[in-house]
Amino acid sequence: MIARQIVQTDKAPKAIGPYSQAVVSGDLVFTSGQIALDPTTQQLSTGDIRAQTERVMENLAAVLATAGSSFDKVLKATIFVVDLNDFAIVNEIYGKRFPQSPPARSTVQVAALPKGARVEIELIARKG
Repeated sequence: MIARQIVQTDKAPKAIGPYSQAVVSGDLVFTSGQIALDPTTQQLSTGDIRAQTERVMENLAAVLATAGSSFDKVLKATIFVVDLNDFAIVNEIYGKRFPQSPPARSTVQVAALPKGARVEIELIARKG
């Protein structure tokens, strides 16, 4: 059986429920979905979809780094948005982190996200 390691960093928001920021199993990193929570205040970042998406990507960068990974090692992403009309902006900001060979991705419109967030992103990446 492959062991699993729980990932925890103060540079990303604390879990707001019974989950971990990420789990490492073998050489794979599975992040939990990140919303635009400020890691210092645990409050939803103020601002539009652009500001929220930037915060989400910063949170994911911190979790990946703590797990020993980075955006260039991401294999799969799932993006949840409350309004698909926001997708062009989310895609622009997301795409800056993947300038070459972007990962596989799914995007889904959802009825609501925790704390009134407008975007949530989760990743699967390789370590090392």
